[in-house]
Amino acid sequence: IGPWNYPVASLIVPLVSAIAAGNTVILKPSEFTPAINAVLADVIAEAFDTAEVTMISGAAATSQALLDCPFDHIFFTGSPAVGKLVMTAAAKHLASVTLELGGKSPVIVDASANLARAAEIIMWGKLINAGQSCVAPDTLFVERSVRDEFLRHCKDIIAARYGTTDAEIAASPDLARMIHERHASRVAALIDEARALGANVLAGGAHDVQQRFVAPTLLGNIPPSAQIMQEEIFGPVLPVVEFDDIGEVISYINARPKPLALYLWSERKDSLHRVQGETSSGSMVVNLCMLQFAHNGLPFGGVGNSGMGNMHGFFGFKAFSHERAFLRGGWLLPVKLIFPPYTPTTRRLIGALIACVRRL
Repeated sequence: IGPWNYPVASLIVPLVSAIAAGNTVILKPSEFTPAINAVLADVIAEAFDTAEVTMISGAAATSQALLDCPFDHIFFTGSPAVGKLVMTAAAKHLASVTLELGGKSPVIVDASANLARAAEIIMWGKLINAGQSCVAPDTLFVERSVRDEFLRHCKDIIAARYGTTDAEIAASPDLARMIHERHASRVAALIDEARALGANVLAGGAHDVQQRFVAPTLLGNIPPSAQIMQEEIFGPVLPVVEFDDIGEVISYINARPKPLALYLWSERKDSLHRVQGETSSGSMVVNLCMLQFAHNGLPFGGVGNSGMGNMHGFFGFKAFSHERAFLRGGWLLPVKLIFPPYTPTTRRLIGALIACVRRL
């Protein structure tokens, strides 16, 4: 079951793994990408017999009808809330699941980082697909001593890539739109509520729900109670939180559900070791972001609230496989040793066998 934000990759990548592992597959795309679904349906129909791979389109009722079927394995990509529903449905048939979910992936920038490079890549990772990526940076933690300099780099990059005025940014062919008006309204409401609670707009802030437009936005001084600090944003908005000691950030992360990705920009070995050793996340990336998704040598997946199981490469093959034990009987003497009665001779033979195994 695939989502709408990357409707091709989210279906085709696990399909490749499932076929490689010898399965038949039903694909259920998101109802919010009908044009892409039509193309994918033609490709699937041309490439596979319907008894091997079938694509079934529809809305929530279709997903529910499929989840009522006794599948061996369900692979779902989407939100944690819907992931819980999928897992509940799978439990009725004791079906195994792979859940690729999301969450609030933090990005940490300390004073030792190359600030210009960090801003360049973080702004790309945050704003590609208008922030509608499960591994997009969701909250920025920046060391207080370099906060202003880092934000200047971020603002310069936004201006260079999309424009300097709201009108220029809205007209940019390089900034994606929200998937539909309901999602645009949700993201706009997060910005407006944060501002009403006293947050500062450091960049952007403009939005037009009817045009599904939300400008690249940086927010500071956000009250912890603001909804934007509680739920995954899934839009081009980045809350900025200052810190003085990286231990504060580690405590903040550990007090919340485990994220799908955790990004650290630092040249300090002690910061790397602390974040790596004292936190848990689906993936951790140092001085880069997003590209762990494209690395087929790495397992991609979440932990806890951000998912379970992995995909990509060999890890995807394992997700759709059952490691079945197979044992063939042969020489009978070792087996006879476990049969009673346990005579002195039997005990000596068992002792000799144990000694041989220990030497191995």
